[in-house]
Amino acid sequence: MNFSEVFKLSSLLCKFSPDGKYLVWSLEQPEWHCKIDEGSAGLVASCWSPDGRHILNTTEFHLRITVWSLCTKSVSYIKYPKACQQGITFTRDGRYLALAERRDCKDYVSILVCSDWQLLRHFDTDTQDLAGIEWAPNGCVLAAWDACLEYKILLYSLDGRLLSTFCAYEWSLGIKSVAWSPSSQFLAVGSYDGKVRILNHVTWKMITEFGHPTTINNPKIVVYKEAEKSPPLVLGRLAFPPPRAAAGPLSSTESKYEVASVPVSLQTLKPAADRANPRIGVGALAFSPDSCFLATRSDSVPTAVWIWDIQKLRLLAVLEQLSAVRCFQWDPRQARLAICTGGSQVYLWSPAGCVSVQVPGEGDFQVLSLCWHLSGDSLALLSKDHFCLCFLETEQGVGTAFGQRADHT
Repeated sequence: MNFSEVFKLSSLLCKFSPDGKYLVWSLEQPEWHCKIDEGSAGLVASCWSPDGRHILNTTEFHLRITVWSLCTKSVSYIKYPKACQQGITFTRDGRYLALAERRDCKDYVSILVCSDWQLLRHFDTDTQDLAGIEWAPNGCVLAAWDACLEYKILLYSLDGRLLSTFCAYEWSLGIKSVAWSPSSQFLAVGSYDGKVRILNHVTWKMITEFGHPTTINNPKIVVYKEAEKSPPLVLGRLAFPPPRAAAGPLSSTESKYEVASVPVSLQTLKPAADRANPRIGVGALAFSPDSCFLATRSDSVPTAVWIWDIQKLRLLAVLEQLSAVRCFQWDPRQARLAICTGGSQVYLWSPAGCVSVQVPGEGDFQVLSLCWHLSGDSLALLSKDHFCLCFLETEQGVGTAFGQRADHT
């Protein structure tokens, strides 16, 4: 692996453009740059359009979305965006945009054509408080789900017809996360009850559900535990570790993975029952690009990542970190998962094993988030005020990167 120099960053706002040519600046033409100023309207969110030629900015208080063209420098406006968990989604082919709206105390969805930003469909949703929308990768179905007080997920066609509604239970906190498989055959729904339910694309019924037990007893499940590497002893003096109060998450201490022997008890977090948004339930999930694996995080077990085999519908592996998992994301080209925990390491898992990689540089570069380049050969690693690029070698280098893996054969 190779790492770039460190660049300045603010508010973790950094992302590759869909065509892979830009990271706000051009990767091919370093002298090219663009700066957008929303003025007194303020800015709370920004994203690329799929064609890589437009920037969509959401203004303060969600008054509007401004569409800026990088080619013609023209500006378009979209009114009534709703402030919700996930209120904007593009089809994979980049033809359509779906937008969650709130008008007259009622939820709506507008579908726009991205070529000219004209309205194609507009319909109301059968939700109390629309929390998010997400297109299936094939662009044929739009999933919309209600806020946590009501368990309801609705499936709509491109023309706004309601295809199906799914509800797993009532009178308890409901949906917390949603993810489509890249094949569009499965929809994973993470819930506050700590389970992931998998729906199929034919009947939109549940085919299985995955729980997150805190004790692993099955010897077929590989449990990787992160452990600190012992610092080398220096002849003539003894190196003492920094005080615990002065050290961040793992500070700059290097780490490695060890394969634990079952049974393994995972570290759990007891939620505060008297506070809003309790740290329970499945807070994050994502399918691998081949739809063969599903990665999940249960917020009551914050240091663990669970990896499920979708073909066999069983738990395959668990990665237990020393610090709480902040972000994970699949390589868009192969079944390779990148994980960060707010420390100075980035972690990679594949069916061959997993590895912990130290991010070089002066000071303590704490990786708070990450995102893959669409080619799968590089990662953007984001800290609070800076970011850098991690370049992974191609086919031959994959074996090299995992040459230090914890062996579980």
